[in-house]
Amino acid sequence: MRKTLFMALMTLILISCGKGNERLLTSATGSIYECLVVGNGAVREQAAQTMGADMYGLPQMEATFTVTQVPVSQFDDFLKSTRNILLLDVNEHKYTHLKVLKSRDMWSKPQAVIRIQAPNDEALEEYWRANGEAVREWFVREELARQIRFYRANTNKEARAYLNKQGYDMLIPEDFIKLPVDSAGVLWCCNNKGPMRKDIVVYSYPYTAQEQFSCDSIIAKRNAVLGALVTAQVPGSHMGTEYKHFPPVTRQVPALRDTTGGFYAMETRGLWKIIDGEAMGGSFVSLTRLDQVNGRVVTAEVFLFAAGQKKRNAIRQLEAILYTLEMPNERQR
Repeated sequence: MRKTLFMALMTLILISCGKGNERLLTSATGSIYECLVVGNGAVREQAAQTMGADMYGLPQMEATFTVTQVPVSQFDDFLKSTRNILLLDVNEHKYTHLKVLKSRDMWSKPQAVIRIQAPNDEALEEYWRANGEAVREWFVREELARQIRFYRANTNKEARAYLNKQGYDMLIPEDFIKLPVDSAGVLWCCNNKGPMRKDIVVYSYPYTAQEQFSCDSIIAKRNAVLGALVTAQVPGSHMGTEYKHFPPVTRQVPALRDTTGGFYAMETRGLWKIIDGEAMGGSFVSLTRLDQVNGRVVTAEVFLFAAGQKKRNAIRQLEAILYTLEMPNERQR
């Protein structure tokens, strides 16, 4: 009996050793777009303000990240499982120059961690003034990448088959329903379950000049396409773009395939509204890309209607769909 027990224990040890250096990680704690900022003094406050700055393109102000702050002395094993951690480590005895370390799944999974090691507060403050927004953007893109991995599991086969016939692909979640449209080559999908309405529209048009990727040109095209597609109950009412309070903004962005790679694309975000009709509106984000194979511009847009509700997490989850858009000359899933 003793020999049998000994052999069983040896078998377990051998099996464990055979797994190499694999680590068993706990599940990350916290909700999406929450960030723990660890540091001391004024530098931590500055970092927390940047991470928690208002997100652009929402009808009501919401922070880009919901931020929790703790001093370094309170950063214990319990907090190390947080999904997003910004660690500001200042120590003149340990560091001679500033260093930035980015990690994934360090203490839990899924997790994103940035450790900024600096010899003094002055060096850290100088770095943060120049790179704070870029650090925040890295955490945003980590969250988007996590959402993309979730979408890969279940997609709408009908919607993707339609896009494939047009020559491109995108991960349309299976809980979106493909709607009938009169415009050829236009895909419109909607999720109207629960308290929010979420929409995805994909369309293309011939490429003629670089100016088509300017903000004015992108918005003019969205007003034409979405204005004809989305109407309301009042006759003649249609979707348009809000300019007064939050004018739409466009920026060039890289790819987001697991946060690696890159392609030329323009991201546009702002507010939509119903013109000549009901007082309705919400947030939208679009991604405009060049299809070099077919000589056309492809735009994918998501928009949200959620009266009286917080919208940050919902529009970010929709935004992740856009970054799965692939052109004919790219890898097909």
